[in-house]
Amino acid sequence: MLSSNQEVLLQLVRLGIGHSKGDLPDVTSWGQIEALALQQGLSAIIVDGVEHLPKSQRPPKEILLQWIGNTLQSYEYRYELYRIAIAEMGAWYNTHGFKMMVLKGYACGLDWPKPEHRPCGDIDIWQFGQQKDADEALNAWFKVQGPKFKIDNSHHHHTVFEWKGFTIENHYDFVNVHAEKSSKELEKVFKQLGTDDSHFVEVKDTLTGSAAKVYLPSPNLHALFLIRHMVSHFAAAEISLRQVLDWAFFVKKHKKEIDWDWLVSLLDQYHMKEFFNCINAICVEDLGFETNIFPYVQFSPELKNKVLTDILEPAFTAVEPNSLIPRMVYKYRRWQGNAWKQRLCYNESRWNAFWTGIWAKLLKPASI
Repeated sequence: MLSSNQEVLLQLVRLGIGHSKGDLPDVTSWGQIEALALQQGLSAIIVDGVEHLPKSQRPPKEILLQWIGNTLQSYEYRYELYRIAIAEMGAWYNTHGFKMMVLKGYACGLDWPKPEHRPCGDIDIWQFGQQKDADEALNAWFKVQGPKFKIDNSHHHHTVFEWKGFTIENHYDFVNVHAEKSSKELEKVFKQLGTDDSHFVEVKDTLTGSAAKVYLPSPNLHALFLIRHMVSHFAAAEISLRQVLDWAFFVKKHKKEIDWDWLVSLLDQYHMKEFFNCINAICVEDLGFETNIFPYVQFSPELKNKVLTDILEPAFTAVEPNSLIPRMVYKYRRWQGNAWKQRLCYNESRWNAFWTGIWAKLLKPASI
């Protein structure tokens, strides 16, 4: 059962995305609501929701002004810097003969009613199998720029570097193939889908006026990627309502472009269909999206509510102790505590995945 603050949060989200009208449940602490919104990556959406409330139900003026200021600084101003960084980086790759596809963040934001109200995190890119050559070219350029510019190779399925204050993850795999066996199999599907370069946008650099050609995932690629990405994070630790909204807004915009028979069949084959059904049910029942934009699904209300409760208040989070031994103990406790989520999301031996994951971390100690 959801707490009163969680009910308020969901109502404000529905108001913020235009899916609800009406009064709020009683608000006992706006500070707690703000903390919940921040945890879910939805602080700007909450501000949008408050704008639809009667004045008698809005938070005190000083709190509201602080929220609006945070939205401008942490969301809208940052989004413009984020977009400029993508434009500059895309232009650099264009000039050097490489194509750059953006995954997740920017690509998802384009489907939101207000892209600038989706939080900006890392920038994930895919370079159509040319990641290694692109990194070599970039590394040569970095050497000229100075010692603070470098490419980090200590991660499993992407390299990492900084560009204009943003962390870039340059993927050579779409998913971590060193984890579950199913990831290795699905990677072949992702790589095949990742050859499609027919979807792109022109991203303008407002500082210089120039524009870069930036590629987007095909609807089928992005549909599968978003679900698998949620699965991997949910089973390992947690996901947020922001990720659920990414999926919902994507489906709302691209529902006619997705091959649903292919997608649902694949999700069923790899034991992700039940999780998929729960997420779709949350989108409809708790976030107010129209039923007809999703495939017809059957789901367990009890399981759906259990998934929603874990999203809003996970028993184990991705925040870990700093010291090595306490961190390893915490990860093991989290892995055991999240057994029900792993069984929901994967149809393979948990212990095989556990030892495969241990071996993968030994190969890349920086990931421990």
